[in-house]
Amino acid sequence: MEPGTDIQGRRVLIVEDDFVVAQALCGLIEDAGAKVIGPIGWLDEALAYVRSNEDKFDSAVLDVNLHGEKSYAIADWLAERNVRFVFTTGYGADALDPAYASYPRCEKPFDPHVLFRAIASRAP
Repeated sequence: MEPGTDIQGRRVLIVEDDFVVAQALCGLIEDAGAKVIGPIGWLDEALAYVRSNEDKFDSAVLDVNLHGEKSYAIADWLAERNVRFVFTTGYGADALDPAYASYPRCEKPFDPHVLFRAIASRAP
């Protein structure tokens, strides 16, 4: 494992609306020794989950676009509680609202090491 990419033992919430991408993420993260929570594919369901289960996960992977809605409300909630998270997107850096540009981001398709490094990093 590359330095800074160890996510073993983490509890990672997956918020992703594409079934194929969600399954691939779950497999990658489980293979790296982390516990996967989810996936959850809808913004309202994900918000309800994080608000009522904050002790069940310690990091999250957030697709920026969930069925046409941005996941920024989830990111705000996580950031207020110092929960590590990484955005994933199929679009370039310009697609991310500038207010969120300092948070870790991985473009799809992503390199697992880049994703793991982002999960292991601290949010700003």
